[in-house]
Amino acid sequence: MITTELSNVSKIIQNQRHFFQSGKTKDVTFRIEQLKILKQAIIEHEQAIVEALQADLHKPEVETYLTEISVIKEIDYVIKHLQNWTSPKKAAVSWDFFSYSAKIYSEPLGVVLIIGPWNYPFQLIISPLIGAIAAGNCAIIKPSEIASHTSHIITEIITKHFDPAYIAVVEGGVEASQKLLAEKFDHIFFTGGTAVGKIIMAAAAKYLTPVTLELGGKSPCIVDTDTNLEYTVRRITWGKFINAGQTCIAPDYLLVNAKIKKDLIDGLKKGLKEFYGDNPITSPDYARIISQKHFDRLVNFLKDGKVLIGGENQPSERYIAPTVIDNVSLEDSIMQEEIFGPILPVIEYTDITEAIALINSRPKPLALYLFSQNKNLQKRVLQETSSGGVCINDTVMQVGVSSLPFGGVGDSGIGNYHGKASFDTFSHKKSVLQNSFWLDLKWRYAPYAGKLPLIKKLLG
Repeated sequence: MITTELSNVSKIIQNQRHFFQSGKTKDVTFRIEQLKILKQAIIEHEQAIVEALQADLHKPEVETYLTEISVIKEIDYVIKHLQNWTSPKKAAVSWDFFSYSAKIYSEPLGVVLIIGPWNYPFQLIISPLIGAIAAGNCAIIKPSEIASHTSHIITEIITKHFDPAYIAVVEGGVEASQKLLAEKFDHIFFTGGTAVGKIIMAAAAKYLTPVTLELGGKSPCIVDTDTNLEYTVRRITWGKFINAGQTCIAPDYLLVNAKIKKDLIDGLKKGLKEFYGDNPITSPDYARIISQKHFDRLVNFLKDGKVLIGGENQPSERYIAPTVIDNVSLEDSIMQEEIFGPILPVIEYTDITEAIALINSRPKPLALYLFSQNKNLQKRVLQETSSGGVCINDTVMQVGVSSLPFGGVGDSGIGNYHGKASFDTFSHKKSVLQNSFWLDLKWRYAPYAGKLPLIKKLLG
């Protein structure tokens, strides 16, 4: 296993700057070749990736393919469009600039740092890396040490297939992150919690380094009476309990119209049994909590409200059953921080105005979900709330659409990525204005005597 030693971080960055300055990464053909190499490397290591995620999160193989290895689809999307994205784009000029032409060039930033989380430890490192490669950058990636098996397989893949002067991996914990953040990068891309996001931003400010922060928050899920309850229950159950709820865009809490609350809860009970059987601890399709620390934090939430479904837990396996909780107070700890686990509070409302007011009283979430066939209600929720993204009549699936920028707003993040948005995130848009020599009007040159009326007319 090859791991970049922390003492070599400065040297690796220096080597990457030399590599970048060679101009090699600016060649679009080179970028496409590297993306193809990355895709093939993932395919070759599929089984090892599956085993690593099983070891870290007890992640079912199907979930690994759906939510981690499926990142290769984004590689295909980027390769298909990259030639177009990299070509200079004409910009319009006004009539008073009639002798000029304007274009916008996308140029790479340089050496970028990508810091990944533990919940989707493969996909959430590789996806931004795709954007960094597509935009023509060199990159250092720092996988999460908490998902240690996945971190090791990422290191193995990258060191086997890429020159560290182009793409390098630094493994380790807080010390590794601190060592990296002490260095100057041209962009820092971080996925994780808000508290660490603030640390990243503070470190970046020292060098005026731009950042993309993919954070999280409490993503609400509104359920209206005008919905297909069977489909609604199934989609909420999947989106909430996939990866044992350890998903930054999982529905964090339900806001349910009081008229259908009982039917919804009955449906959730039935749906969970259908998904995971009578005893989910024995299900091969249900993941585990990543660490004892996170397990203890989640078990503490079970003290809030009234457990309607689930609640069972097993410390030795870091297992918490899929759980639905009622009668929670907005002041309870479970409603004060992102849950990030398989516990789902249910809050009822009688009028949509109440639900919207509750959402707007809290920090802006990464995702907002609405289950309703009422077009007017859909329009109202879209207009009166703010969130990183919205998914109507489904959950989580918005993350799989490469043409949709993914990112937060306010406390849930800064910037976005996926597809073209990833390319833009890791690119600088360089404006180029060009004049011709066939004419040179003298109205802007000194002396200015007698020219003010003409200038006023032009500016008017």
